[in-house]
Amino acid sequence: MHTLLLWSAGLAAICAASPAPACAAVLEVAPGSPVQTVIGAASPGDVVALLPGVHKGPVTLDNAVVLDGRGSAELAGPGTGTVVTVTAPRAVVRGLTIRGSGRNLQAMDSAVFVHKEAAGALVEENRIEGNLFGVYLHGAPDSVARRNVIVGVGGRLAERGNGVTVWNAPGAVVAENDISGGRDGIFVLASKRNRFLDNRMKDLRFAVHYMYTNDSEVSGNVSTGNHVGFAIMYSNRLVIRDNVSRGDRDHGLLFNYANQSEIAFNAVFGRLIASSEEAEGNIAEHGVALRDAGSDLTAGGARIGPTKCVFIYNANRNRFVDNWFKGCEIGIHFTAGSEGNAVVGNAFVRNRTQVKYVGTRSLDWSEKGRGNYWSDNPAFDLDRDGIADAAYRPNDIVDKVLWVAPQAKLLISSPAVQTIRWAQSQFPALYPGGVVDSRPLVAPPPVPARASR
Repeated sequence: MHTLLLWSAGLAAICAASPAPACAAVLEVAPGSPVQTVIGAASPGDVVALLPGVHKGPVTLDNAVVLDGRGSAELAGPGTGTVVTVTAPRAVVRGLTIRGSGRNLQAMDSAVFVHKEAAGALVEENRIEGNLFGVYLHGAPDSVARRNVIVGVGGRLAERGNGVTVWNAPGAVVAENDISGGRDGIFVLASKRNRFLDNRMKDLRFAVHYMYTNDSEVSGNVSTGNHVGFAIMYSNRLVIRDNVSRGDRDHGLLFNYANQSEIAFNAVFGRLIASSEEAEGNIAEHGVALRDAGSDLTAGGARIGPTKCVFIYNANRNRFVDNWFKGCEIGIHFTAGSEGNAVVGNAFVRNRTQVKYVGTRSLDWSEKGRGNYWSDNPAFDLDRDGIADAAYRPNDIVDKVLWVAPQAKLLISSPAVQTIRWAQSQFPALYPGGVVDSRPLVAPPPVPARASR
């Protein structure tokens, strides 16, 4: 017969004589015993400890207890609905393997669903696998999801949920999670003052997907082999710092209507590989994760991805400082009226096209005597001050013709095209408006710390 085990009567007597917060009870639940009944009988601050084995869900934490699996208990839902629902402030879900949510996207079926009433709730150190949504922080201010391993349902992207979803949860923190196999790793909508720190994400659509979320931080995260690394949309005053994108397919960093933000010390390593020798060099330099992300050669000996290290669409007054953008088809693509952005101290290394800027306005990507490093810049530094003696222009008239009419590539080696390029090199006034780096660096800045580990 299954039993419910309590602390000894002697310890209970000690607790009875002590203030409640100083001596919480530990209620141990054997597999097969009714977990929800024990939660209902517990007092705030008590620990409901599930003994090793499989326990039946679903359960609701409607008072501030700690539901603890101690790393060896499984809580299994029936395959419908949410497995753990949290409605009490400061409740804790810890140390469990959680499986068996439903598959209803509209109902937001989750492994752990934290309601708006559950301010300060904590979901930590769980293994969450095969559920639709992993952790859903639905309006719960100051809630925390940390150190969880979250493995999604796989299959078609449209039928997956997110690893961690944050909706209108001011002050929520998502940190040190390992997320794979879902739709987006972390998706946030209509929130503020959030911090997404030191998460690792792979096999997803977007590693981090930001929508209408302001005054927040995305730092120390690693995205490997996703469609897009970090998609920042309709959000203002963010800090995007010390993140790494390795082998993401389409974009490393994407900014769409994102404004007044600091983007610093990030690294995007693409999959632009010209030969088998370079492939091996990239793998040796950036680790086996690049090979796992799909850096195998095509039959022709070349592989391109992501399309863009950075894509910037109508994003204004941001600072891109001391980042590394390497091995992409396009290093950075500016379009649709992005204005007032500073691009300084970055390294653009072995991208097929370093910059694509479709516009006529002239932009100088240097500040206070310091520009960026460009691996294809042949300029000299005769005075050895670390700054090239001539300005760097990544694009010319021919580039712009090819962007507008890609079929013109057939003429790229023709005498007429070569004459145009020669004329521009001799008469700089012929250059169209666009990006110029008047103080280009002759040596790259250090690889950001997170990327060099």
